[in-house]
Amino acid sequence: MLHTTSIAEPKSTVSKNEKAVATNNKPKTPAVQEREEDGTGVIGLDPWLEPFSGGLKHRYSLYKNWREKIENEGGYEKFSKGYERFGFTVSKTGITYREWAPNAKEAFLFGDFNGWNNSSHPMKRDNYGVYEIFLPNKADGTPAIEHNSKVKITMIKPDGTRIDRLPAWIKRVTQDLSVSPTYDAIFWNPAKKYQWKNKAPPKPASLKVYEAHVGIATPEGRVGQFTEFTANVLPRIKKLGYNTIQLMAIMEHAYYASFGYQVTSFFAVSSRYGTPEELKELIDTAHGLGITVLLDVVHSHACKNVLDGLNNFDGSDHQYFHEGGKGRHDLWDSRLFNYNSHETMRFLLSNLRFYMEEYRFDGFRFDGVTSMMYLHHGIGYGFSGNYQEYFGDTVDLESVVYLMLANDMLHKLYPESITIAEDVSGMPTLCRPVTEGGVGFDYRLSMAVPDMWIKLLKEKSDDEWDIGNIVFTLTNRRYKEPSIAYCESHDQALVGDKTIAFWLMDKEMYTHMSVLTELTPIIDRGLALHKMIRLVTHALGGEGYLTFIGNEFGHPEWLDFPRAGNNSSFHYARRQWNVVDDDLLRYKFLNEFDSAMNHAEAQIGWLPAPQAFVSLKHESDKVLVFDRAGAVFIFNFHPTKSFTDYRVGVPAAGQYRIALNTDEPRFGGHDRVSQESQFFSTQGQWCDREHFVQVYIPCRTALVLVKKD
Repeated sequence: MLHTTSIAEPKSTVSKNEKAVATNNKPKTPAVQEREEDGTGVIGLDPWLEPFSGGLKHRYSLYKNWREKIENEGGYEKFSKGYERFGFTVSKTGITYREWAPNAKEAFLFGDFNGWNNSSHPMKRDNYGVYEIFLPNKADGTPAIEHNSKVKITMIKPDGTRIDRLPAWIKRVTQDLSVSPTYDAIFWNPAKKYQWKNKAPPKPASLKVYEAHVGIATPEGRVGQFTEFTANVLPRIKKLGYNTIQLMAIMEHAYYASFGYQVTSFFAVSSRYGTPEELKELIDTAHGLGITVLLDVVHSHACKNVLDGLNNFDGSDHQYFHEGGKGRHDLWDSRLFNYNSHETMRFLLSNLRFYMEEYRFDGFRFDGVTSMMYLHHGIGYGFSGNYQEYFGDTVDLESVVYLMLANDMLHKLYPESITIAEDVSGMPTLCRPVTEGGVGFDYRLSMAVPDMWIKLLKEKSDDEWDIGNIVFTLTNRRYKEPSIAYCESHDQALVGDKTIAFWLMDKEMYTHMSVLTELTPIIDRGLALHKMIRLVTHALGGEGYLTFIGNEFGHPEWLDFPRAGNNSSFHYARRQWNVVDDDLLRYKFLNEFDSAMNHAEAQIGWLPAPQAFVSLKHESDKVLVFDRAGAVFIFNFHPTKSFTDYRVGVPAAGQYRIALNTDEPRFGGHDRVSQESQFFSTQGQWCDREHFVQVYIPCRTALVLVKKD
């Protein structure tokens, strides 16, 4: 999320197993051991976990205790459908509203429907602190509360004072900044429900994620709309070859500049972008294009707003959150959930289920997972990789168990669903199934990779690049725990930082990106390295790949939301599609390469393949060679030297052709390598391969070779 850059990514491997992987020597570990279901199955993949078997068993026992409680309420199927009981539910005979508010002594529903009389509609309380009211239909059969009208709950605290709140489970809230920044709760019950047309596509084997924010997806200086994203951006994503969208800032948040990470109403999608029906149309259209849609879900913390948030909802400090300091995040100035609370657990699991059912999302990227899993929240903490950090007394087991339950529920109820963890700590077992004792995520984000690229571009000249360190960082991931690699996400696009394109080309992006102007050394270098950095990250860095909206074509400016510090300007909170659509500008070359790279992966399938075999890391030549999924990847990062008849090891004998060439003219290259080139292997030991080919590899060029059919 927005704040993760404050948490240090471990520079070294977090286990000796990973060091072995990084040098292509996979650890000789047995398959997952056949153990009693006690949470220690993960030790079969990572023997370094053996000394922590007690911690794994304890963690798993806490998970099993929660499972037993949930089973007593009908299992995941019933427990996670709290939204069908709480909040507003509509039947043929009327409307029922329920709210859990144990600290309140009395509660009343009021709003447009009763002329804002805050005492005419009292609610009944049960033994568990749940308040309820039923409003029968009017005489003409229409609902007692009109669609799109405003509602509120008012409660009497034990001291007799009255508080007004927005319903916690409300599915629609709106904000009129000309009146007040505080949200209004809306009873959403359209007569015409959205009719779904398309089935969700199968779970992608090669996860290629397009991280997107609907609000900034328009070139105009305003908030973009769901309908515009559907019409204008989805076709771009499809053409680029991304098969998954990760939608940010969808859950309602009071402050636009928070990037969606200060959630106020968890069951309401942001009204800034349009209606719930328009979001459904966006997702349905994406499905029709064969695109999977993930929600960036924020369960790591909540906005501390009282009038339109969950904070102090029933007048107490500890309803959904921990009380006191434990319930507050000092860095984010927000509230922290009490994951050991029965009703908080129902609220959060139901929140996930709601977005899967109501909006048909295909899974989630969980924000702030590092902050959740440790009592120190990663604030000022540098992870060294010592396993004691992952199983010691700094771990927040309540949070870890919540994540286990969330992943277990999603994968049991929706086997095709995808979950991604934003974790910077390197927690072992994070991406192993809960049945083995893992936390259950499908992927983790490789957060050290973008930091490496920015550090290189910021601090090192091209001839100082350490090829071995680049390889180590890109391959330093846990055995059989899938990772999503990326060069830059929204974090690297924010004002105060620079995108990779800006680090490479800076002010010349404003003066020399026209094909009618001179190709300066800075622009030439920038175009070449922008492509090479993406390709090596895509092919070597993980089992999935991610880009942030606009960065695929080297978006010319950073991202800065309207705020007091910039006079509420939208100038940097938009995407300038005009520059990539202009045939006279060089942005089109980067965009075309990004598309070709994704489509090459679709043909070759390197992302789901076993990790690459790195055959050459030549520091003085600045040449890197590896093979993955049968394809051979050759990178010459040298700023000036080109090599003729450069010997490259190949995984199998045969005739090879070029599948991808960063130096093609359509990618802004110099056309120094013919696309028709053929490479015939020669038998002979070379770089731990039994065969080799000889290639011409120009400076700042990458080639991908595949065996000819």
